Amino acid sequence: MTSTLDTARLVEGLREQTEGFGRAVAGRAPDTRVPTCPQWPLRTLVGHVGQEHRWAAELVRRRAQLPVPDPQEADPGSPGGWARWLREGVEELVGAIRRTGADTPLPTFIGPRPAAFWLRRVLSDTCVHHYDAALATDTAFAIAEDLAADVIAEHLDLLSTPAFAAIRPAVAELRGHGERLGFRPASAEGWTVTRTPEAVRWERGPVDADVVASGAVADLMLLLSRRLPPDNDRVAVTGDRPLLDHWLTHTAF
Repeated sequence: MTSTLDTARLVEGLREQTEGFGRAVAGRAPDTRVPTCPQWPLRTLVGHVGQEHRWAAELVRRRAQLPVPDPQEADPGSPGGWARWLREGVEELVGAIRRTGADTPLPTFIGPRPAAFWLRRVLSDTCVHHYDAALATDTAFAIAEDLAADVIAEHLDLLSTPAFAAIRPAVAELRGHGERLGFRPASAEGWTVTRTPEAVRWERGPVDADVVASGAVADLMLLLSRRLPPDNDRVAVTGDRPLLDHWLTHTAF
């Protein structure tokens, strides 16, 4: 589970996406509906993102696993201060990574990984929730292609890690007998996923699969994170559509 991005770019990307998230939510009504997270009002979404940054920082500092916090208990303060509060959480995590060392092995929910694992995990979550916030507040969403591509890779890395099925049992349903799913962007190499009896496998390169979803890298990221449905006109699907539907049904996390 090695990122294609170095630590400096992961840090820069986390700052970029958190700034965008902060602009989208600053000063907004706390009870604003979030269509892609219908169980959460905007205040809870903001609280979750800032809480996750701080929680990851504490994991890195302690070099230990800690209970996952309840987003409902996060206190992001007043909407006018949300952007600043979010930035402070990012810097807390960045500081913890730097002091500990990005390559220092730490325990994680899928076994020992370098400390940068948490930076990448938090960045992926922040990118997706930036979209949630932008949609909720009718704000433009933007993400650099390299970041969107790494969110896709991180997502597939988790799904193909056997230990992940222990905490997300639905992932075990993704095993198969050689069925292939492809995700093909217009401007870069794509991703091909193969369902084997043992686990999910994936590779980057030319796409040849039983079902292929094509679109911009950012839109494929949103498709895989279940933010865009397969019938959205920003994505073109060819081949075995039920295979893609089954995949998306069992990859929620």
